[in-house]
Amino acid sequence: MSFGDEYEGGGGRGRGGRGGTGRTRTRLPGNEPADDFGNGFGDDFGGPARRPQRSSRSLVTVVGVVVLLIAAIAFANRSGDGEGEGTAKAPREGAPPPTAATGRKPVTGKNGTIPAGFARDEQGAQSAAANYAVALGSAGMFQRENRHSILRAVHDPAAVDGLLAALDKAYSPGFLKNVGLNEDGSTPPGLTFVSRTMPVGTQLLEMNGDAATVEVWCTGLVGMAGETSTKPVTQTWFTITQKLKWVGGDWKIQSSSQKEGPTPVNGDNRASTADEIAEAVAGYGGFTYAR
Repeated sequence: MSFGDEYEGGGGRGRGGRGGTGRTRTRLPGNEPADDFGNGFGDDFGGPARRPQRSSRSLVTVVGVVVLLIAAIAFANRSGDGEGEGTAKAPREGAPPPTAATGRKPVTGKNGTIPAGFARDEQGAQSAAANYAVALGSAGMFQRENRHSILRAVHDPAAVDGLLAALDKAYSPGFLKNVGLNEDGSTPPGLTFVSRTMPVGTQLLEMNGDAATVEVWCTGLVGMAGETSTKPVTQTWFTITQKLKWVGGDWKIQSSSQKEGPTPVNGDNRASTADEIAEAVAGYGGFTYAR
């Protein structure tokens, strides 16, 4: 499979209770005709009061939040073994409810701005997957130097060099312009670019020695805040499956896949103004996640 081909996640339908949407198919940024991608991104970001359409083309909006993951999947999984999702393990006897915060406190180590030094156990793998999802869904991915730093920090060194080149191609000047940024990934004056991923929970699917597979259920914000913005900030929901490997004393990503949802019913909250969104993004920092 070439980097420019469509990626279709394997593994069939999701597990029971996940809405049955299965894996999503998304065309990679930078390889689509400009007007086709522009319609998919721009139309679905039509306005804060409009409910998103649930068409197949509306899946393109997910690209704005985790565009790296979609591109990385297509690249990293070209020579994959084709294995499907792992089987969820039953909760251990006496385990707390899945919505409760459990486990160790966040790690104190750092690899640049990204948490590092996770424990070599189930909780450590889940913590690593959650923090890596945040980094890969951040606005820093849209600028070359920051993107390279993030990729090197969270991926297996054996796979990262080829990934850098592939994603530099995906984050082309045309793609960046299409999402409202300048060709170098900087934000135009008077606007605030938002790309933020927030894990809702994690689940260990499989662990075998130095390898682990973890699901991270996420919600994300993506768009451009500002009076002149034509792509207002909207919310998305998705689940990331990361295959991790213990490398150099820490967990690192070998490959990732992504599917839409589970997505809750929209509430009746009033859509905030562009200025309120911009102030919130500037004023509220992110978290270090741990299981």
